[in-house]
Amino acid sequence: MISQAVLDDVIRQAEEGVLDDALLARLRSANPGVHFTLCMDDDIMVNAKPLFERPRFNLYLVNSSDHCSILSNDPDAASGIVLAEIIPD
Repeated sequence: MISQAVLDDVIRQAEEGVLDDALLARLRSANPGVHFTLCMDDDIMVNAKPLFERPRFNLYLVNSSDHCSILSNDPDAASGIVLAEIIPD
């Protein structure tokens, strides 16, 4: 489960800073047990719907409760967060 407070904090930090390994390290340190991934938004499956859309990135949730990890929009079942950077055309 990932709380709304954690999601709000992740979004705030991502909006205020650079999407990089240093951000992921800060997020991981502040949120033990939550897995964080950074990628490009065009690396995400075409039919995936982000939980939150921002001008520079989309935020997706990951559910790893079964054998394979899948994207999800259910914070109660989520174990991870993907920040997917959007590069303007």
